[in-house]
Amino acid sequence: MKSFLDEFKKFIAQGNVMDMAVGVIVGGAFKAIVDSLVGDIISPILGIFGGMDFSDIALTINGSPIGIGKFITAIINFLIMAFVLFSVIKAINGAKDKLSKKPDEAPAAPTTKMCPYCKSEIAIDATRCPHCTSELK
Repeated sequence: MKSFLDEFKKFIAQGNVMDMAVGVIVGGAFKAIVDSLVGDIISPILGIFGGMDFSDIALTINGSPIGIGKFITAIINFLIMAFVLFSVIKAINGAKDKLSKKPDEAPAAPTTKMCPYCKSEIAIDATRCPHCTSELK
């Protein structure tokens, strides 16, 4: 039992578990931003053009209402949120790529050359070929 607890402590202390915990917390905070963007900005703009509200649609089975309209509304909100999030992340990644581009670096100097006699690849500073033992100029 002690080794199990020690192994658990080691697992919890690993960096990737901590990174995941931070990611979940930041994701929760970012969700509030995206919810506000969709609920307060995107949905009202779309409401001007479409004006459709499915939340009142319901089926009644054996006297119990089933809120299908709320489910449809949740799916539509999810799709809108996913599209907005995709667009924002795509824009951020594009900007990051443009800002982080480095000027083309010159190619590295060659470290090998070909033996003129046996056509084997050898070190650039070799004076004798290790394959055919020919003396190189």
